[in-house]
Amino acid sequence: MNKPKKFSEISSREKALLVANWLDEKQGEKIVVMDVEKMSSVTNMTIVVSARGTKHAKALADHLLDQAAKDSVEFLSMEGHQAGEWVLVDLNDVLVHIFLDELRDFYNLEGMWAEAPRVPLTL
Repeated sequence: MNKPKKFSEISSREKALLVANWLDEKQGEKIVVMDVEKMSSVTNMTIVVSARGTKHAKALADHLLDQAAKDSVEFLSMEGHQAGEWVLVDLNDVLVHIFLDELRDFYNLEGMWAEAPRVPLTL
C-alpha cells in the first residue's frame, strides 16, 4: 500500500510564490522573492518581507505555519519569533525573513543577494 507523501511536490519557485501570497494575505509589506539557488548551498529561494511591528511579524510567521500545515508544505524551523524583530522561517528550499523595517535596512539582505534574480510576484 502506498503511503501518501508528507509534503507537497511543488517547485521551489512555486512554493516561494505561494508563500509570498500568504504573506500578502496578512498585509506583509515590500515582499521580495529572490532565486538564490545558484549562489546558496542552504536554500533555493529567499523571501524578505517587512512587518509593521513585532506583533505583525509574529502574526505573519504564525500565518505561514498555519498555511504550511494546511497545504502540506515542509516546515523545518523558526527563529526569532519571541522577539519578533527578525523572524526566520525555514521551509527547507524557501527561507523567509520577516523584518521590522529598520532591521531590514540594517541587514540589507537584498544588497547581499544583489546578483540573485528577483522573481516577479503575481499577487
